[in-house]
Amino acid sequence: MANPLSKGWKYLMQSFDSKIDENADPKVQVQQAIAEAKKRHQEISQHAANIIGNRNQLQMKLDRLVGSQQDLQNKARTALQAADNASAAGETEKAQQHNNTAEVIASQLVSVEQELEQTKTAYAAAEQAADEAQRQQKQSEAKLQEQLNEVSKLESQIDQAKMQEQTAKSMDSVNQYNADDSVPTLEGVREKIERRYANALGAQELAQDSMTGRIAEIEATGTDVAASNRLAEIRASMQSGAGRELEAGDAEANPTEGAAEEAHPRDPQAPDAQTGTQKGE
Repeated sequence: MANPLSKGWKYLMQSFDSKIDENADPKVQVQQAIAEAKKRHQEISQHAANIIGNRNQLQMKLDRLVGSQQDLQNKARTALQAADNASAAGETEKAQQHNNTAEVIASQLVSVEQELEQTKTAYAAAEQAADEAQRQQKQSEAKLQEQLNEVSKLESQIDQAKMQEQTAKSMDSVNQYNADDSVPTLEGVREKIERRYANALGAQELAQDSMTGRIAEIEATGTDVAASNRLAEIRASMQSGAGRELEAGDAEANPTEGAAEEAHPRDPQAPDAQTGTQKGE
């Protein structure tokens, strides 16, 4: 079972790292990444240099052992020749000394040749490792150069992103200046007026279609007809009054005709002399 304290600590550290990444300056992070890439390349280059140095050291040792081998071989040949010459001259003791010297040289030569074979094997491995180290170092150098070329592009993109963020922040600041809620806006006043006007039109439309409105319209129409009839009566009475005044004036002007009419009243059923119609018609 995992330790809760260790698990919680790892969670806090991961959360802390996430917060740092969110709030970190991208340009600083780019510089940190480039510095880390340079450091890594330096480490790879140093490691490759050490491997190549080891190969070079083995190469120098190999050359030295080859030289020792050749020197010992020459010394062994010289000792053998001296022993042969002493033996031929009958100098047995001297010949034995040269043979002993040749045996010592031979022992040294065997040791040198064994070390030479081991060195050759180590040198072959070191040479292969040096080739691999050189390949990795070149790859690291190419990668570092590519990253360095990307720095200017990334910094330009960072500047553009900051500009966009600044523009967005400015727009947000502008949007934060809202109108005062205590002061009516033109849109609100217009909406209120239009709503009241529309309600008034609706009420008028309902009033026109209601029964009370129709009855009032009928009553108004009847009143208008009665008024017209009453005006006609007044006009007729005025005309008849004017006719009577005219007849009275004529009677005063022709008293004989008036007297005659009084002496001989006209039969209302008799036909009129001018119109040929009866009086009552």
